[in-house]
Amino acid sequence: MDVKGVLGTISFDGEWVTITKTPVGQSPAPVRLRAAEITGTRFKPASRLFHGYVQFLLPGSIAAGENGGLAHGGRPPYSDPHSLSIPRRSNDGAEKLVAAVERARN
Repeated sequence: MDVKGVLGTISFDGEWVTITKTPVGQSPAPVRLRAAEITGTRFKPASRLFHGYVQFLLPGSIAAGENGGLAHGGRPPYSDPHSLSIPRRSNDGAEKLVAAVERARN
């Protein structure tokens, strides 16, 4: 299950969540998270004006907060390795991915 985000993708194979961000000029640096270790998820659907996001919460790490302002639209910063911004067309796929991760963690 793959979701195309803004400058990256999120993949889930039933056990591992892989967030691959594609920064300009650098090679992709994937972050792998075991679904059983994820303590929570945050999903904010994108609207016509602003991108949404998917964020995974892990034990012992502090979740990056949402940045304010028009440029960020209430999303975690790009530097947060456990989140990815999503466009509006990816809302359905992201919702299904979050639901699948929630089922796998229980």
